[in-house]
Amino acid sequence: MSPAPRAAQRPAAGADWRDVPLAPVVLLFGPEDFIASRAVDDIRAKLRAQNPELELTSLDASHYTAGALGMVASPSLFSEPKLIQVSALASMADDFLVDALAYIKDPAPDVTLVLTHGGGTRGKKLLDALKALGAPRVECQPLKKDAEKSSFVSAEFSRAKRRIDAQAVHALVAAVGASLSELAAACSQLIADTTGMVSSDDVDKYYGGRVEATAFRVADAALAGNAPVALSTLRHALSTGVDPVPLVAALAMKVRQVAKVFSLRGSSAQLARDLGMSPWQVDAARRDAGHWSGEALVVAIKVLAEADAQVKGAAKDPVYAVERAVIVIATSARR
Repeated sequence: MSPAPRAAQRPAAGADWRDVPLAPVVLLFGPEDFIASRAVDDIRAKLRAQNPELELTSLDASHYTAGALGMVASPSLFSEPKLIQVSALASMADDFLVDALAYIKDPAPDVTLVLTHGGGTRGKKLLDALKALGAPRVECQPLKKDAEKSSFVSAEFSRAKRRIDAQAVHALVAAVGASLSELAAACSQLIADTTGMVSSDDVDKYYGGRVEATAFRVADAALAGNAPVALSTLRHALSTGVDPVPLVAALAMKVRQVAKVFSLRGSSAQLARDLGMSPWQVDAARRDAGHWSGEALVVAIKVLAEADAQVKGAAKDPVYAVERAVIVIATSARR
């Protein structure tokens, strides 16, 4: 049985949460629990591949008893390798800070210690010490941009050796992109329940009823100047209880994307980097821009600003506000 590799004595570099290097101590830093759980899964799988008898232990740094870390890290009767997961470092007890600072100076052999910190400055002395020791640090930050979520979806399918087309990626992010764990679960379901290339029709079959997906169907029709489809989809959504707020938000996002690309030249990849969008979003916005003039975009932006205020309390009838915005946008676009 070989011990877990020792951390290199150099400044800690950011580690990829999909492929975390094994080391005596690993830091998972940030508030995104899903990424942290994936990183732990990766570490556990690698350690179990080395020795299936891996022993797992969990500690809570916020409810910590002095000496507990040393006790669980001590050799077991049969000398199995150990994985110790410590959560809640952002609210760690003082006793844990003392014990952890002592432990990382001389980690126990055959033990991998994974520390999960939700973010902030609590325990800065420990964070600085881990950095000085060169312990791998995995950033567990939320994926906020659609481009990041789209890359996540594409990576999930590549990992499963499956393909998904760009429009399907867009539809999936629109439908379930608010939560990374939900987005991962949706990818898993589509991978398990479909064959061949996953299309937007497949996504619509499973997730078309979601509020976000409905909102983007309304926005797509309105930006393309298809008023009948935009209004019928909108009214169906409203009749089934969809709140006007996400409908206006989807319209506003689509109009902003069209405005961003309206007068720009360059490749989709170049513009995506410059604008913080994904290439397929640039392509879609360019297609929509073909229906618009500069003056019409100004009208759309103004009516959406009014609608946004009205659906958030400035008007007695938010349904009328969103209907008016859809009508103005759809009739301002050229068919």
